[in-house]
Amino acid sequence: MELTVVMPCLNEAETVETCVRKALACMVEHGIEGEVVIADNGSTDGSQQLARDAGARVVHIDEKGYGNALIGGIRAARGRYVIMGDADDSYDFTALLPFVEELRSGADLVMGNRFRGGIEPGAMPKLHRYLGNPVLSFIGRLFFPSAIRDFHCGLRGFRRDSIINLGLQTGGMEFASEMVVKATLQGLDVREVPTTLSPDGRTRPPHLRSWRDGWRHLRFLLLYSPRWLFLIPGAVLMALGLVAGAALTFGPVYIGKLAFDIDTLVGASAMVVIGFQAVLFGLFTKVYAAEEGFLPEDRRIKRLVDVVTLEKGLVAGSVLALAGLAGMVASLAHWQVRNFGELIPAESLRLVVPSATALVISFQTIFASLFISILGIRRTKETPVDVAASAAEEAAEAVTRESTPASGPAEPEAVTKESTPA
Repeated sequence: MELTVVMPCLNEAETVETCVRKALACMVEHGIEGEVVIADNGSTDGSQQLARDAGARVVHIDEKGYGNALIGGIRAARGRYVIMGDADDSYDFTALLPFVEELRSGADLVMGNRFRGGIEPGAMPKLHRYLGNPVLSFIGRLFFPSAIRDFHCGLRGFRRDSIINLGLQTGGMEFASEMVVKATLQGLDVREVPTTLSPDGRTRPPHLRSWRDGWRHLRFLLLYSPRWLFLIPGAVLMALGLVAGAALTFGPVYIGKLAFDIDTLVGASAMVVIGFQAVLFGLFTKVYAAEEGFLPEDRRIKRLVDVVTLEKGLVAGSVLALAGLAGMVASLAHWQVRNFGELIPAESLRLVVPSATALVISFQTIFASLFISILGIRRTKETPVDVAASAAEEAAEAVTRESTPASGPAEPEAVTKESTPA
C-alpha cells in the first residue's frame, strides 16, 4: 500500500466523516492505493462509527494527547507514506497529490505551508497568525538549520519508516515541533509545499490552548538546543563579566556622570561565575544527549572533550586555584599593612573579589572535568546486528539439538543361548 492518511480524533462527529470521504476521494481520483486511519483518543460522541461508515479504519489510542494519538496512528499505518492532518475539516484533504509527489521524488518529510498557500478569514486567530506561529517558526529556524517557514502546520506527509526511526516521544501539541527538529538534526530530506487553511467545521471550541501549547512548543525548542539555552547566553554573560571585572580591578570607571566601582565589580564577578556555570551545563547536556542518542553527536564538542582531558582540566583548575590563593595572600598582606584593623572596601575588595572568583572557577573546572569524564564512559550497547547474530546462534543450536537423537540407556545385547550336547 502506498499511502495512509492519519487523522487524530477526539469528539469530531461534526467533521470526521467529511474529512474521511475527501481523503478517500482524492486517492481514488489520482489512482493512489491507500487508506484512512482514524486515531481515536477516546471520543464519546460517536465519531468512531461515523468514520467507519465513511470508509476509515479506526484504531483506539488510550494515552491522551495529540502526539500520542498520532504516534499510535502512524504505527498502525500500512502505507509506505503517511499524510497526517486534523479531522476538523480545516485542511483540504482533496489536495494531497503535491505531498505524494514530493514523497515519490525522495523527500522524507513534506511540510505544508499555510502562509504560502492561503489562510481564509477566520481560519486562524490573529494571535497565532501574527505572533505565535511566526515567532516560534523563527526560533526553530534560528536554533536548528531548518528552512521550514511554518513549523506548526498540521498537514504534512512523510515516509513512515523515516519518521518511526526518529523515535518521537512527546505526547502533546509539541509533537509537531519534535518531528521537524529531529528530522532536521538527523539530516532527513525535509521540503515544503503550499497548502490552504479554512475555518474548521466544528461548533465547539478547539482543543488547542494558545498560551499553554505555545509555551510547550517553546520549551521543547529550548531543551533540544543546549547551544541557545546554555552555551551562547553563558558565553556572553561570562565575556561581559570578564571585561567589566578586568576594567574595575584597577580602579573605578567613569562614563560621563556615571561612576562604576566596587559594587559593579561584585556584579561582574557574579556574571563570570553564572556564565561559566551555564557554559558547563551546555557541555554536560551536549555530551549526555549525544551518548544517550537524544541529539546527534556534535563533532566540535567531541573534539573539545577529546582535547580537554581530565588531566588537563585538573591542571587548569589547579592553576586557577593557585592564582586565587595568591590573591588571597596578597589581600592578607594588605590587611597586615593596616595592622589588621579596619579596611577601606574600595581598596581591599579589588583584591578579594577577583581572588574569590578565581577560586570558585577553579573548583568548578575541576568538578566539571571529573563529571565530563564520567559522562564520556561508554557503555557496551547491543546493536541490531548483535541481536540478529544471537538469534541465529540460538536457532542453530536448537536445530542441532532436534537433529541429534537423544542419548538414552544402551539397549541390552541379544544373548545367544548355545545348545548343550546331551
